[in-house]
Amino acid sequence: MRRRFQAWLAPYLRTLRSPSRHYSLGFLVAAGFLAGILFWGGFNTALEATNTEAFCTGCHEMHDNVFQELKTTIHYTNRSGVRATCPDCHVPHEWTDKIARKMQASKEVWGKIFGTINTREKFLDQRLILATHEWTRLKANDSLECRNCHDYDSMDLTRQGSRAARIHRQWLGSGSRTCIDCHKGVAHRLPDMSEVPQG
Repeated sequence: MRRRFQAWLAPYLRTLRSPSRHYSLGFLVAAGFLAGILFWGGFNTALEATNTEAFCTGCHEMHDNVFQELKTTIHYTNRSGVRATCPDCHVPHEWTDKIARKMQASKEVWGKIFGTINTREKFLDQRLILATHEWTRLKANDSLECRNCHDYDSMDLTRQGSRAARIHRQWLGSGSRTCIDCHKGVAHRLPDMSEVPQG
């Protein structure tokens, strides 16, 4: 099998290593440049297509579980009409961070293929594990997605309750805590937290 593959591959490798007999260097450079533009355009189009709420809720696992919960929160509907979508909270906005997150999220495709959470019961059984993964990710990146909309330096602490203002000043202002340390159930219901150490 291996020899057959090598025999099949050999002519292609020879062609790639030998100089062009039929095309000029200018044509090859222009063709490579055009191919690069097409690849980059296709890549970014696909990246943005997978960065929409419609894509995120396209599978019933997300649509029937966490999306229904999001619809009951202030992040979905509020007096100002500003609405956070799935990618706003789960995908960083900066390109390099976004690519890293997309590579991490590609593992979730395996969960879809193998039906890890394809029923409500399976989802609830895995809920704490799934939430813990997301909380750990947000803790590691200093709640980057939260800070796209909620910037500590822009907070008017005088318009917050005294307890919230004091806690924000003490923990968030000092940098010793991040948003997800206190706001775990902000957009989705909390899983059973009996096994989670309270901090």
